[in-house]
Amino acid sequence: MSIADEIFNIFRSRGDAAYFGEPVSQVEHALQAAFQAEREGADDSLIVAALLHDVGHLLHDLPENIADQGVDAHHEEVSEAWLSQHFGPGITEPVKLHVAAKRYLCAVDPDYLSQLSPASLQSLELQGGAFSHKEAAEFARLSHSREAVQLRRWDDQAKVFGIEVPPLEHYRARLEAALVPGKTYGSLIKKASSCYP
Repeated sequence: MSIADEIFNIFRSRGDAAYFGEPVSQVEHALQAAFQAEREGADDSLIVAALLHDVGHLLHDLPENIADQGVDAHHEEVSEAWLSQHFGPGITEPVKLHVAAKRYLCAVDPDYLSQLSPASLQSLELQGGAFSHKEAAEFARLSHSREAVQLRRWDDQAKVFGIEVPPLEHYRARLEAALVPGKTYGSLIKKASSCYP
């Protein structure tokens, strides 16, 4: 089985779960985020990052209402650790930083906080809230912070019930082209379980 096939199988077998209080499923959210990136002319790495940014949610057995229990699943860290087995930093770094990008935008964009959904506001609190001015400045200096902010905005827009977007297979060629040659292929699911802090 190819890596793309395994990723798509994860989406197909686990992606129908509701997206944590939003009116879309996990796979609908991923496809909408990738579609937003593609529609805005993002490069292929960032389109793949948009598609896979929340894959960490699909790799654990935590309940759908985990945020209601006051737990942050650190899905961005799980996603980054899992994806780094096969993809380079152009994909993994924006994924790792997309939660920090939400905290950054809350600090620097006065209108951003009011645009967040109730579920996103709930997770923001668990993730540490808005950055301080110092934290925001530190984030802005990070490599891939700008890409992470772009990804965050597509993430926020990817929660619309019932819109039609391209299917998973539409992204296969981009995903396969983004794989880093020479990385060893192992059981992605097995390795994901060790990614939790």
